[in-house]
Amino acid sequence: MALDLVDYEQKAREAVKAFWGNREAAKQKQIELGKIDQGERGVVVNGKNMDGFLALVLDIVKANGLAHAEIHQKKAVLTLPGYFRPTKLWDLLVIYKGELIAAIELKSQVGPSFGNNFNNRTEEAIGTALDLRTAFREEAFGKQPRPFVGWLMMVEDAPKSRSPVKNSSPHFPVFKEFKGSSYLKRYDLLCQRLVQEQLYTTAAVIAAERAAVDSGDFREMSSMTSLRTFVTTLAGHVAAEAARLDQ
Repeated sequence: MALDLVDYEQKAREAVKAFWGNREAAKQKQIELGKIDQGERGVVVNGKNMDGFLALVLDIVKANGLAHAEIHQKKAVLTLPGYFRPTKLWDLLVIYKGELIAAIELKSQVGPSFGNNFNNRTEEAIGTALDLRTAFREEAFGKQPRPFVGWLMMVEDAPKSRSPVKNSSPHFPVFKEFKGSSYLKRYDLLCQRLVQEQLYTTAAVIAAERAAVDSGDFREMSSMTSLRTFVTTLAGHVAAEAARLDQ
């Protein structure tokens, strides 16, 4: 049976429009409440910016054989046991017949500050995946096949995220791939290496300008970290698990 990608490109454009639209709505609410001094932080913590991408992931899961699985989205039921810490809160969990099918993180970053936020996102992504992989090895989820572990990142497409960035490493040289790389390129390299090191099943990064609130246009950095690779890999995993567990 062919995989169903649920017209993901159109749904991704709608998700991009919703992302920027939700941010603008949150900003206007801050102004009305007299809290505009919070800057971008108050817009980030409203918790709804990536809901369009969450809906896309849900559609992929449901369309490829696991519509009847437990699909958890509420905070109270999104924790998994860790190895280096007791638990970790995820953005989406898919569980079927007592097995963990998928655990997914949806993240975003906008300007004007990209440097510190990039480092924080990098450390978080690596730590989260290593913790889950080790917990899986130690059978925290019982004896089962490896779950799909996904990381999807949306970054503002802006001059500061596209421009080359200098590195400061006085004792040893940085890897050549990072020399003069932009923050968008660094996210691309991060996602590629997260997959190459088998920390995530797949990791994707897309970029969209604020003006995309009207068009939903976005761009991808490479084939390996594209949204198509993400949704295709997820759809294939879901279909395979559905076939295995529904024999």
